[in-house]
Amino acid sequence: MADVLTTEQRRLNMRRIRGKDTKLEMLLRRGLHSRGLRYRLHPKNLSGKPDMVFPRYRAVIFVHGCFWHGHDCSLFKWPTTRADFWRKKIKGNRERDIRIVDQLIMAGWRVLVVWECALRGRYKRSLTDVLNEAECFVRLRKCQFSEVFAVRKT
Repeated sequence: MADVLTTEQRRLNMRRIRGKDTKLEMLLRRGLHSRGLRYRLHPKNLSGKPDMVFPRYRAVIFVHGCFWHGHDCSLFKWPTTRADFWRKKIKGNRERDIRIVDQLIMAGWRVLVVWECALRGRYKRSLTDVLNEAECFVRLRKCQFSEVFAVRKT
């Protein structure tokens, strides 16, 4: 199926997509801050510039968009326009994500990835549930994580 937008309209839409301070990231940040957790944002000295870093707990959180990071969920669909470009792009993003998480773990950090589908889409969870699990992870408590989280520890 051909793209319904002109090249210029598509370009304008793609430029509006943010890499930082997304709505999902802001929801998570506000919720964790209200629970007394203090963090640093996008520090340049850590691999991948995590969305939130909790130095006191040696934990980092990434908030990943399902499309941009190729999550296997209902929100991700391979584009039909410029398919080769998108397959290469998303494959590269996935490989980079793995490499960054491995580097952080080797440096002694615990890593939590919260996927977009945790708060949006057909199988979304309540914000309270997501915040409870994220707080549990950061504070080093025993937690039951669902499939919308990817947890990697040292």
